[in-house]
Amino acid sequence: MFLTLTTPQDADRDDWARLYRGYAEFYGMPMSEATLETVWGWLQAGDALQGRLARNAAGEAVGLMHFRAMPSPLRGATVGFLDDLYVDPAHRGSGAVDEMLAALGEEARRRGWPFVRWITREENYRARGVYDRCAERTDWVTYQLTP
Repeated sequence: MFLTLTTPQDADRDDWARLYRGYAEFYGMPMSEATLETVWGWLQAGDALQGRLARNAAGEAVGLMHFRAMPSPLRGATVGFLDDLYVDPAHRGSGAVDEMLAALGEEARRRGWPFVRWITREENYRARGVYDRCAERTDWVTYQLTP
């Protein structure tokens, strides 16, 4: 598969929203219009959150990813953090994730990030199979504190 990855623009809003709703549904998260508008606003501002929309050779939007810079105090450096990565179910197994992660690696090199980190669900076996090929699994355990 050959993908073109671009920063989502106004004309991409419907494709992006369709994919992001699919992502939220996959993780069992409710997705309101207010949340869509907030995230879209962050992407359009382009400072705190970056986004890429993946289109195949036919121009069809097949995936998205959201990432950002993250300070790493122990390193005294900025690293990358991949918040969201999603490929439309009809295009899974096409190599889209490999291409998207390779593009993210290039983006990290351009930005001087020594690595990009992300988390996924333990039972997300299909995606983890790709991640195991493309990245190094760390020994960090994730916790979440709810105030």
